[in-house]
Amino acid sequence: MDATIEQTPRGLAMRINVGLRNGLHARPAARLAQEAQRYAADIQLISDTGEVDAKSMLDILSLAPPADTQLTLLAKGTDAREALQGLARFFSDMQD
Repeated sequence: MDATIEQTPRGLAMRINVGLRNGLHARPAARLAQEAQRYAADIQLISDTGEVDAKSMLDILSLAPPADTQLTLLAKGTDAREALQGLARFFSDMQD
């Protein structure tokens, strides 16, 4: 996992790649939301088209991120760093 966590005025941020050949569709979006819900931190998923709650499958689907796109994870809270590291692992392990 080579993603870098950066401190921003809004919290901790990390850029990740969506390596799924069909993009972030229903099944992986549901798994991502479920994984994000494991953490107390507020976690946002940011793309070129908007910003959504990473703990909501419907919000994630509304972004409709295509394959091979870059997204930013933004986390704020007591376990923000742990959340970003866990979600980065999740994205690197995720397959179609």
